[in-house]
Amino acid sequence: MATLKHLATAVVALMITAAPLPASAQDDPLTPPQTEQVKKILRDYIMANPEIIAEAIEALREKQRLAAEAEASKALVERSAEIFHDKDAPVAGNVEGDVTIVEFFDYRCPYCKTVTEAVFETVKADPKVKVVFKEFPILGPESVFAAKAALASREQGKYEVFHRALMKMRGAVNEMTIMKTAAEAGLDVEKLKKDMDAPTVDAMIKRNIDLARALGIGGTPAFVIGDRVIPGAVDQATLKNLVDQARKPKKEKDKRT
Repeated sequence: MATLKHLATAVVALMITAAPLPASAQDDPLTPPQTEQVKKILRDYIMANPEIIAEAIEALREKQRLAAEAEASKALVERSAEIFHDKDAPVAGNVEGDVTIVEFFDYRCPYCKTVTEAVFETVKADPKVKVVFKEFPILGPESVFAAKAALASREQGKYEVFHRALMKMRGAVNEMTIMKTAAEAGLDVEKLKKDMDAPTVDAMIKRNIDLARALGIGGTPAFVIGDRVIPGAVDQATLKNLVDQARKPKKEKDKRT
């Protein structure tokens, strides 16, 4: 109950100090005793009806959720070219595909590892699907190192092979194991190390992080398909369903023309 009292008191204080006063109240402010009386009335009401605190918190959360969705929808429109058609982003599948799966991932994320084959199986099953890979290293320095190595592997034409190899790694993900995996994938490790220092590699990662924030993505994996942002791991059946949904508006538009 002590915690509830403290929260109630804080809510009352916020209402008293933060709520804008009408012009008449500003011209004729409450006296200190009147202010204390108002505080007591509000406090007594909240203590008698504590459920309004939970209701207020839930309403705030819903307001924040709707605001985040609105911002994400805005970013989907305004940054569509960067999301779906970034010429510097690694891709798989049909580069001219009619539906694009955009994946934000981290090589140290176990859930990302579980969806890798589902993504590639979706591409294999649907020749009209394009996949855009967005390195989003949020799990520490090792994640950043892995992302830089993967992006640098493009210089040797080995991105997809290396990407899949990194996602199959089990155990520690660090500089030693990443470079060992690179060698096993057929990469020239010394060249890879040099290419990792290219400014374009850091720039790509920074762009991906900025884009993820704009889309309200805070974890991995996350997908953008059509006009939807889908957080969390999904299976192949779900990916297929999402691709089919993204394709529907185009079919309907084609029928009308």
